[in-house]
Amino acid sequence: MKINKILLTGSSGFIGFELLKNLSKNYKVYITLRKKNKNQFKNKNIVEIYFNNYETLNKKLKKIRIDTVIHCATHYVKHHNFNDIKKLSDSNILFGNIILENLEKMNVKKFINFSTVWENYNGKKENYFNLYAAYKQSFNNLISFYKKIFKKTKFFNLKISDTFGQFDKRKKIINVLKINYKKNIVTNILSKNLFLNLLNVSDINNATKLILEQNLKPGAYVLKNKKDFCISTIIDDINNSSNKKIKINWLSKKVMKEKIYNYKNLTGWKPLKSKVKDISRLITG
Repeated sequence: MKINKILLTGSSGFIGFELLKNLSKNYKVYITLRKKNKNQFKNKNIVEIYFNNYETLNKKLKKIRIDTVIHCATHYVKHHNFNDIKKLSDSNILFGNIILENLEKMNVKKFINFSTVWENYNGKKENYFNLYAAYKQSFNNLISFYKKIFKKTKFFNLKISDTFGQFDKRKKIINVLKINYKKNIVTNILSKNLFLNLLNVSDINNATKLILEQNLKPGAYVLKNKKDFCISTIIDDINNSSNKKIKINWLSKKVMKEKIYNYKNLTGWKPLKSKVKDISRLITG
């Protein structure tokens, strides 16, 4: 099936924006925006859908025809408080539900959803790491409902591990290391034996491209690195390959390693730019 038009949600986020840059080279990409951006895109392949409420969004979705929806809009907080609940439920449930409700009207053939391995934290089924992960699982339940109704749409659910990339502005450990290395200041790290499963956002791009271009079996798949990296291995690689040393304060030597649930691997995909050297080069610039 030839893909011509894509609806992409979450294009202002780290992963969504990287997807937009790559997808708009070859496809017409419709993006949803809650307010007009001062730096509007000049790319003729990008079509902006503005909405200030869900009634407006619903009306606009009914008027377009799309081959594929890529849903990566989200709102994330590691530890929530009362004030986070509305935005968490709005972004992770209600917004996506409006999209799902209109799949048949938009004539969507493929629906690609981005989710998290934290839904089954430490390898245990239905062991939600936080409220965000619980909401993600709730949205998966919505997908299961619509899958029974819209039988012409193929649903793909991608469970992703932690990510990194050149333009990541989130306060994640790799980005913090990058900023502190540039400033030549010390980074406090929980443990010298902290293990991470890190994936370059370009590898997520490649997985998405594979689903778009190949006739793959729909279902839930994991996008993760082949192995976990010990943070001290990354630090050692930087110190052994760079004239400028990275300053670290190890807070403990406790082994900290999470198991990832045994999801299926995406056929034909493997990470190519998520090695220790790729992470080290990103940190040192």
